[in-house]
Amino acid sequence: MTRTTRVMPPAPLVSERMIGEEDLPVARVDIELSSVPDELELINSTPGTRTALALIRLHSHPVGTVLLDVSESLSWQRHSAVVWASTCDAVNAHLAADGMPTVHGVESLREPTGRPPECIRRRAELLADAPAITVVVATRERPRSLRDCLEALLRMDYPNYRIVVVDNDPVTPATARLIADHFRPAVGYVRENRRGLAAAHNRGLQEVDTAIVAFVDDDVLVDRHWLTGIAEGFAAAADVGCVSGLILPAELETPAQLLLQRHGGYDKGFVRRIYDLNAHRPDDALFPFAAGRLGSGANMAFDTEILRRLGGFDRALGIGTFARGGDDLLAFFRVVLRHQLVYQPAAIIWHRHHREMSALRNQVSGYGVALGAFMAAALAHEPRMWLGLLRRLPRGLAFAFSPTSSRNRTRYDGLPPDMARREMAGLLYGPVTYIVSRWRTRD
Repeated sequence: MTRTTRVMPPAPLVSERMIGEEDLPVARVDIELSSVPDELELINSTPGTRTALALIRLHSHPVGTVLLDVSESLSWQRHSAVVWASTCDAVNAHLAADGMPTVHGVESLREPTGRPPECIRRRAELLADAPAITVVVATRERPRSLRDCLEALLRMDYPNYRIVVVDNDPVTPATARLIADHFRPAVGYVRENRRGLAAAHNRGLQEVDTAIVAFVDDDVLVDRHWLTGIAEGFAAAADVGCVSGLILPAELETPAQLLLQRHGGYDKGFVRRIYDLNAHRPDDALFPFAAGRLGSGANMAFDTEILRRLGGFDRALGIGTFARGGDDLLAFFRVVLRHQLVYQPAAIIWHRHHREMSALRNQVSGYGVALGAFMAAALAHEPRMWLGLLRRLPRGLAFAFSPTSSRNRTRYDGLPPDMARREMAGLLYGPVTYIVSRWRTRD
């Protein structure tokens, strides 16, 4: 199921320059700096591809992305200099965290060090006693994208997990048939007849018997280290209630996909961050109401008991309801009021953006509605936060509506003007949609 949850503007996706329409279609390439082959392999390459978005890793952990010109060739010898120039600072920061010396060239990373890096040692210890995780995938009438999602989930390296698909208000047996014919018994199947992403996630939560529950949308492809990154996030602090992860575009082939990446891309950077109301409170006057900076529901995991104590997800929010989204933001908000939330870039997924401009138009409109609905829901569930919201209201309104705010300065570049107006209108209308949706979803 595709969500329209609003996320905060991302850090620049490419260090040298932003991707332009002249670069489309953009392929992908995955580069591990400690063992780079001489010839690199393109992913999602189509005839005429001249540009590739490279995910750069060290010891399997992401350190950045780089835009590469692949019009002539895709060899490490040709591209190593631009990769190193773009990621050298992040690479040396990673090495310093591992207790390893600084390097002055990418070739040094391919030389044996005599001992495994600290991050690899810690990861091996975690996987030797890996916490059990249940992955919940909510879906509705999209068997083709679901099949790709499940195949990627089953390729993961993580040793201790199970998968449950929740078929939300189906009108055909296509999803049930897909699971029965191709994925039993590795993948479980349940049905939720109440429409809405939050209702589907709550149905999946009922099936969970593990300490951690992870959620992905049916239009994503998970990295093979995804659940390992999730588990590392839970081990990063003492009271972690939620972990969110890095979301990168699975494909950038159409102008609509490019505009979505610019406008509402999910990339929140390559540095792990811990959020709470105490020692790890960010320098942001709108926190914790600016829940979009914490992650997106396409890639999130929770301590199962904590999520259950919160009552799961609000059924009046999310795709398939009148409110159109905000269920993930509310969950992040309520967790961080009581516990810690970790943004873990090592938990990587690849998201399929909408290809058509009409779908983008609908999604951008939904961003504003979902954000306004989330704010109303936050106050309904946490009435003690009213005073805090009132104190932040003037700054929050300026952040949301001023054309010179950090949110809006470049936010609408390239978008048709009516999209910006519809998002702003949706933000004001969002609280009303939540009230209506809450009445409609009452038991």
